[in-house]
Amino acid sequence: MKSIHAVRLAERMSRLGTESAFEVLARARQLEARGKSIIHLEIGEPDFPTPANIETAAVRALRDGYTHYTPAQGLPALREAVAAYVSRTRGVEVDPDEVLIGTGGKAILYIVLTALLEPGDEVIYPDPGYPIYESMIRFLGAQAVPVRLREEAEFAMTAEDIAAALTPRTRMLIVNSPHNPTGGVLPREEVRRLAQLLADRDVIVFSDEIYSRILFEGEHHSLFSEPGMRECTVLMDGYSKTYAMTGWRLGFGVMPKELARAATQLTINVNSCAAAFTQMAGIEALRGDQSAVDAMVAEFRRRRDACLAGLRSIPGFRCQQPHGAFYMFPNIEATGYRSRELQEALLNEAGVAVLSGTAFGPNGEGFLRLSVANSLENIEAAMTRIRNWMLAHPRA
Repeated sequence: MKSIHAVRLAERMSRLGTESAFEVLARARQLEARGKSIIHLEIGEPDFPTPANIETAAVRALRDGYTHYTPAQGLPALREAVAAYVSRTRGVEVDPDEVLIGTGGKAILYIVLTALLEPGDEVIYPDPGYPIYESMIRFLGAQAVPVRLREEAEFAMTAEDIAAALTPRTRMLIVNSPHNPTGGVLPREEVRRLAQLLADRDVIVFSDEIYSRILFEGEHHSLFSEPGMRECTVLMDGYSKTYAMTGWRLGFGVMPKELARAATQLTINVNSCAAAFTQMAGIEALRGDQSAVDAMVAEFRRRRDACLAGLRSIPGFRCQQPHGAFYMFPNIEATGYRSRELQEALLNEAGVAVLSGTAFGPNGEGFLRLSVANSLENIEAAMTRIRNWMLAHPRA
């Protein structure tokens, strides 16, 4: 009889992280299934439908036969649309051959980091920050170098902090603005200082700009647009957040042609291509009516303002005003509770699903992340539940 052995996973799997938002969502759903009322402020996806013109374009594409393989780099028409969009919004001319279409922003992140990083390379990234950055860095055997985003700096990455983290082994800097989980936005002067700092260094910048259209004040400023940065920056953007297309799995990267060729070869080996009909919908998203995006951002701003007022009324909470994305990142140190402890209590007892700041790195301790991707009515109800629970369970 053949022996049965336990599955032996590769060692690198032990270095792979996760996204706590999906874990908390699953537990919240379990509580709901048992009859508990839960208000969901944990998951980071717009609660709006995909705009009708985009859906119509996808249906038309299906009926027109866009159900087969496409070039691995993406349909030429979509790469042209992306190149024109980035040229217009970032003020830098982009060639379609510099564009890679991926199955979401995560695919671009994974493929670019896999193509560029060697074991031992150092990668600077924000902490708190999107947890998949650290996960991918460690998975590939590179050295994760977190840089703390400070509340007093409105959670903006600063050139001073990056300069302190740079070493001869630094291979990449990951920048995210507007920022998940804090809603912080890089001001123009800081973008320019970062560009000056990196001008004479052999460092690749991975600029995650997936929230670039979700801004409440000011304008979006990208390192990609700065003199001298075009040749060493990978710009990642996509459709999930701006167009409420999380389930469509469509994103794009803009990068030097040599890297785009290598990334295309890797795409062939990983997933062949993005779905043809979603790519056709992506053309309509960029070129079609943008009123749904404007309306969504206006509603997120209204919810941000209401949530900010609510959080500031809760004993022991303080909160910076986020300028972009759709997250709140209140400081809860004065409550006397640890972040994970309060996350669990609010879920199980108050019926509000939020995330511990530590889901985004060790420097998230003392904070919670709340998503305002829920109705204004539910956000206000959540603030009441949290406030009442805190009043009934004081610790500080």
